[in-house]
Amino acid sequence: MRFTKPAVSVAAAVIASLGLTAYHQQSHPDASSDAGSRLAAQDAAGTTSGPARAASAALAEKSATTARPGVLPRLPGLGPKTLAAVPADARQVVLVTGTGRDSSTSKVVLYQRVDGGWRPGAVWAAHNADKGWTDHHEAGDLRSPIGVFGLSDAGGLLADPGSRLPYDRSGAFTVNGTGFDGESLAGSFDYVIAINYNRQPGTSPLDGTRPLGGARGGGIWLHVDHGGPTHGCVSISRTHMKQLLRALDPASHPVVVMGDAASLAR
Repeated sequence: MRFTKPAVSVAAAVIASLGLTAYHQQSHPDASSDAGSRLAAQDAAGTTSGPARAASAALAEKSATTARPGVLPRLPGLGPKTLAAVPADARQVVLVTGTGRDSSTSKVVLYQRVDGGWRPGAVWAAHNADKGWTDHHEAGDLRSPIGVFGLSDAGGLLADPGSRLPYDRSGAFTVNGTGFDGESLAGSFDYVIAINYNRQPGTSPLDGTRPLGGARGGGIWLHVDHGGPTHGCVSISRTHMKQLLRALDPASHPVVVMGDAASLAR
């Protein structure tokens, strides 16, 4: 292969700054992980040059991608304020991302923490409250609360489909009437997961305890979608609710991170 003079000069510069071994590892992907670790250590010690630091970052990124396919280093779309609210021991995150501040449509993804990052599940279509989202939810405002909340209790009108969360089956989950778009609400509470906003964890989703007071609303659940906006809950399809109930594990300290995309990015 013929190299032009500039290409030789670049290679020589990298060899000079990194050493022949590191340059060889840049050219051979199977060695990139070890090289990235060594260069990162040198960079932290302040012993690398500018080109070496750039190569260190590139190798570290490549190593993270090739060693853990399908794993993200951090939860996507979350800014520092939101990330700081995610408990350190949470190994399952249900990420609910709203289309807009005043929109009633969202997407839901279950993320599982693994060594080195987060593995995403499938993207599920969802509905949230009719008027969108709020940082200060109040009873009757028709907005879903923004924030990070625990997921500790479940229940429904139908028999437990295999939930690892405590499951309360009760006829009190029966619901009738129509939604905002005239759709039937029947079956919406066949399966529910209580979102720990203004409620007492460790109790049935039906429990009416409101630690923040009744004016701040409550009864915010993940439940079966009825084809339209909710009063404050997040709804996904019946199939996806059953999958979520079977997936959430109390030992993984699951939480829901929910809000419109712009708010979550703060």
